[in-house]
Amino acid sequence: MEEREHIMKSFMSRRQFIYAAGAIAGSAVLAGCGSSSDSSSSDSTSSDSSSSSQEATDDSYTLVTEGTITCIAEMGFTPFEYMDDQTGEPKGFDIDLMAAIADHMGLTSTWLPSQAFDTLVPTIKQGGKADVACSGITINDERKQEIDFSDPYMDSNQSIVVQAGSTETEETLNDASKTIACQAGTTGDEWISENLPNAQKVSLQDVAAAMAGVETGLYNAFVIDLPVSSNLISQSFTDLEIAEEIPTGEQYGIAISKDNPNLTKAINQALQDMNDDGTMAELQQTWFGTEL
Repeated sequence: MEEREHIMKSFMSRRQFIYAAGAIAGSAVLAGCGSSSDSSSSDSTSSDSSSSSQEATDDSYTLVTEGTITCIAEMGFTPFEYMDDQTGEPKGFDIDLMAAIADHMGLTSTWLPSQAFDTLVPTIKQGGKADVACSGITINDERKQEIDFSDPYMDSNQSIVVQAGSTETEETLNDASKTIACQAGTTGDEWISENLPNAQKVSLQDVAAAMAGVETGLYNAFVIDLPVSSNLISQSFTDLEIAEEIPTGEQYGIAISKDNPNLTKAINQALQDMNDDGTMAELQQTWFGTEL
């Protein structure tokens, strides 16, 4: 009971905490070095060759604050990200993931205050505020039109959460008398629209509020990512259960501006290095108790 109160408190109060180190400075460029041309070439040829060579080898990328990857997330997605109510700092798999990525790139990471999930992709697209969004964001074609994604870092499915002992199924929930909760702007939100069109859909910003709503009978079910529902049910909402796992075959990626392609490349290299050196396996073991 104390654990559930702790998680509920951390979810409900997350927007009161500000976790951004210092004032955000203007954009800074981390420039790579271009190779020089052969000295035997004519001045004109040398100049053209040098310029062409630099364009081919330049791996520079921009950061909101030099030396730091500035990240955004919706801090109510345990165990991926949530606010610690004792320290006022973000915790979770995605938090540690970005810290490790930054370390592999010779940088540090910092997090801006929590914001609504459905504002994350637009914020990255607009630029100037954050370098990446890392918040259990499913890679899909619609989002890829707006931003770039890193290589996938985790697989996921959706789940239908109901009261323990409930006989509700996907079929019974597709009825005008049933109310289904989801987190706004998520793939769970889309899944309800496509697969339970007759039900009443309620889009919320807060995962904990949706879980509590199912618990009290306010909602008949809640559609949410399987890793999140499994964690919350095992840790706090023990009177709920997963009625069905929905095999959506999703993959999470880090959202990055299309104007910053070399940052995407650098993050992908860091992810590969982390898979190779065991860092990713250690993070998965820490937060999920197993290597995924």
